[in-house]
Amino acid sequence: MFGFLNIYKPKGMTSHDVVSYLRRILKIKQIGHSGTLDPLAEGVLPIAIGKATRLFEYFSDDKAYIVEMKFGQISDTYDSEGVIEEFSDKKVTEDELLKVIPNFVGNITQIPPAHSAVHYKGKRLYELARKGIIPDDIPKREVNVEKIDLLDFDFDKQTARLEIFCSKGTYIRSIVNDIGMALESGAYMYDLLRSISSNFTLKDSFKLDEIQSVEDAKKMLINPVEVLLYKQKQLSDEDFCRVKNGNYIQNDDYQDSENLFLVYDNQTVALASVEDNLIKVKKVFL
Repeated sequence: MFGFLNIYKPKGMTSHDVVSYLRRILKIKQIGHSGTLDPLAEGVLPIAIGKATRLFEYFSDDKAYIVEMKFGQISDTYDSEGVIEEFSDKKVTEDELLKVIPNFVGNITQIPPAHSAVHYKGKRLYELARKGIIPDDIPKREVNVEKIDLLDFDFDKQTARLEIFCSKGTYIRSIVNDIGMALESGAYMYDLLRSISSNFTLKDSFKLDEIQSVEDAKKMLINPVEVLLYKQKQLSDEDFCRVKNGNYIQNDDYQDSENLFLVYDNQTVALASVEDNLIKVKKVFL
């Protein structure tokens, strides 16, 4: 098998749990995922089957999340799985929230939350958090937030629902915590849904339990050409022989630095790029 699956990861499972489940069902070892989702989170998890795992590096950084947050309290892990404490009896208004949101759009610096999949001294932070270990020297990182939309606000319950469009590596829990601090009320995340990851969207995803056999997976399998949207070049017999051995072929009318899928007999056999007016093979999938 060769291609991608758009899986809806349920809460409670790690991204690796999803891969392990599919390996058991499909009897294929070469399976991987893009963009780790923490156990608390659910939503879009792109899965690659076979040599499609070699294409993750070409994915866009685009991500989108829908997060639900609670004001007035804080959590040591920034989410509902940590130790939650009362922080302030201040009542946040919708106008106050709308005023601070722009401060978290653009290039921002954040500290990953303790309950995240970041590696710290050989362990995932969420593994340490579950043992009550919260490191105080987690390295900061710079991320980009394209926009934040307020979807819902409840003054009485002191909750809000935001949609955040951002780059990979952005920690939504950290944004929630920082917004709470900016409002002097405190806040923590109690629900997180990833709605977009690269070209994979929530509406096109499949629940994991819908895949019970190889035949189920084949019905849902996505050809890489539908995800990366590069131009396709049909190969002649002669060019196919060169490409399958990793050799370059002559360029005809493609632009320099352009990526191409090379196709032979209705099969995607390689990914190539145009360099020095030659089509040079980058990945062979046979």
